[in-house]
Amino acid sequence: MRTPSRRRPPRATLAAATAGTLLAPLLSGCWVGAGGAGSGGDSLNVLMVNNPQMTELQKLTAAHFTEETGIKVNFTVLPENDVRDKISQDFANQAGQYDVATLSNYEIPIYARNGWLHEMNTYVAKDRAYDEQDVLKPMRQSLTGDDGKLYGQPFYGESSFLMYRKDVFAQKGLTMPAHPTWEQVADLAAKADGAEPGMKGICLRGLPGWGEVMAPLTTVVNTFGGTWFDQDWKARLDSPEFEKATKFYVGLVRAHGESGAAQSGFAECLNNMTQGKVAMWYDATSAAGSLEASGSPVKGKVGYAPAPVEETKSSGWLYTWAWGIQHASRNPDNAWKFVSWASGKQYEQLVGDKIGWSNVPAGKRASTYNNPAYVKEAAAFQEMTKEAIEGARPNAPGVQPRPAPGIQFVGIPEFTDLGTKVSQEISAAIAGRQSVESALKKSQQLAERISEEYEGR
Repeated sequence: MRTPSRRRPPRATLAAATAGTLLAPLLSGCWVGAGGAGSGGDSLNVLMVNNPQMTELQKLTAAHFTEETGIKVNFTVLPENDVRDKISQDFANQAGQYDVATLSNYEIPIYARNGWLHEMNTYVAKDRAYDEQDVLKPMRQSLTGDDGKLYGQPFYGESSFLMYRKDVFAQKGLTMPAHPTWEQVADLAAKADGAEPGMKGICLRGLPGWGEVMAPLTTVVNTFGGTWFDQDWKARLDSPEFEKATKFYVGLVRAHGESGAAQSGFAECLNNMTQGKVAMWYDATSAAGSLEASGSPVKGKVGYAPAPVEETKSSGWLYTWAWGIQHASRNPDNAWKFVSWASGKQYEQLVGDKIGWSNVPAGKRASTYNNPAYVKEAAAFQEMTKEAIEGARPNAPGVQPRPAPGIQFVGIPEFTDLGTKVSQEISAAIAGRQSVESALKKSQQLAERISEEYEGR
């Protein structure tokens, strides 16, 4: 497989492609004390996404990490699309305002290639208690740069699977297949629609964003036989397979999906599932911890099935929210202490003891799946999560060879901008403002511009 990401475009080009529009305004989020021109002394500035696992980390840090180390952590917490914009601005410019940020296995290899991150091998070698070999191999590999060095550590890892209300299915006489196809899921969604007052058959992301609607949709495209680009970098968004998958996804969410689907992302679907507004949800395996948490209205009521397929044996994605240390950080040693604590075994034990084992940021360490307390508490989903992560195929997610790695994304810098623009077209189709054909025609034109840059190289 050719890996064009190993080519080194000019620094300015790569920075622009990764950072997107650096002057775009940002929405306000949860601001907790970070500011100025970066941290210093015994203080760290951490920028992170507002997922449940991160907000729990924020609550535990002062009383445990700061108390143990004397290092104060100032958190800035933002929704996914907003945090990506802010991270890309700060890291691309090496502004140094943030020492540590939550990055995914999409950004980390690209950021590392451009010199925006601290390598972590030196720290790992000295920090024996961290136990790097305990980190699941797919996660280690996905956070490694072209030079073979580690540039990120996973806070939690995930694949994707199908979540469904067991009690609702029993009430309606429905059975979830052990390995469902998307056609079977569509049939179940139609039958479960209206099973309870106000309940819809399924929740699927429709919110614009390359990491929002495009993540699940791209897995559907893969298993329907489509691809963003063929091995020769020809854009294929106008192919019959890509169109069939997109029409299926858009049609399913419009017919049996959640209210306001075009503005629903991970957070909204999690709320819909928790509040009993949908009977099924296809999304990240990490969501299960919230569904099974103490106090969750649906705890014990949810069943889990592998990511639905059509032409492939599996279709789950591979993803991690990981910690990256900015190269311009004035406090890299203290930054590593935070990363080591937040991604280490002792933090998982802390969450298990203080909050509950189903809330542990799992999907990253082998030892987690050998921990009796975790296995017992997360029995409903832990084994399927581990199998999905270990079975993910980022280098061969579909039925044809790919020019770049990635399951729910294309591992090139330009995908940030391309995926976001395409997502806006798809979301407009979900909202009924245009047809799928129109959305894909515009999207194909956008992708062809990328093809022109990569073909023949």
